[in-house]
Amino acid sequence: MRLGTHRDGDALRAFALDGEEIVDLAAAAPSLPAAMADILALGDDGRRAIDAAIASGAGRRRLADIRLAAPVTPRKIFAIGLNYADHAAEANRELPEHPPVFAKMVSCLNGPYDDIERPRVSDQLDYEAELAIVIGKRCRHVTPEEAPGVVGGYTIANDVTVRDWQRRTPQWTLGKSFDTAGPLGPWIVTPDELGDPHAIAFRTLVNGEIRQESNTSRMHQDCWALIAEISTACTLEPGDVIETGTDAGVGAFMEPRGYVGAGDVVRIEFDGIGAIENRVVDEP
Repeated sequence: MRLGTHRDGDALRAFALDGEEIVDLAAAAPSLPAAMADILALGDDGRRAIDAAIASGAGRRRLADIRLAAPVTPRKIFAIGLNYADHAAEANRELPEHPPVFAKMVSCLNGPYDDIERPRVSDQLDYEAELAIVIGKRCRHVTPEEAPGVVGGYTIANDVTVRDWQRRTPQWTLGKSFDTAGPLGPWIVTPDELGDPHAIAFRTLVNGEIRQESNTSRMHQDCWALIAEISTACTLEPGDVIETGTDAGVGAFMEPRGYVGAGDVVRIEFDGIGAIENRVVDEP
């Protein structure tokens, strides 16, 4: 199952994808909550209601006719640093014993095809392709063995980074949280459809040139370890997002530097999920 959110004027509306059509859940299943995070929280009951909505034939629109938003609006966005050996090596860093967890502020959330703004204060705008876990159950103190059971699905994230602001202090939050620096999407793929999240090929293209090409099998700390680590510290809630880290090929370590600027197009593809694509513009 593939679940997403689209824009209808100023409103956000949840949908299920069925081929080249969407099923608008507010129209086809009005008893469901409006927000995707709340739908995920329903678990199997929500899945049954969505299946019925798809079968009903109601609320259908062509996928090509809608504007996709980020598929979920999380309360919390966590991200992981140095979670691939080749990326750690290009940064001249050792693989850490414990995952470096940092936060991205939810105000950076961006749609899968919306513009990324290069901020006025920097010319060091960078990209990072990442598998994103979307939490489906409220949970705390989850063991790695229990972790698959709290996942609502998976999506694609671009952990857009303003490198000079990232390096200004030991804390990375500001450099990772500029407005528009959190493209997410294009939809959430449920675990039963995606299969093993640790066997997914992915790539980043800038203006059609491959910059990153890797596989989630190369993660240092896998999805289950990350969920266990973070849930030990704080309660995870439906819709929360964990971005699992990137591999080598980011612009900051290219020679010459491969930062992106106005007019560049960054496309990130994950097999089994799809692609997001964002044009860079100067901050107005």
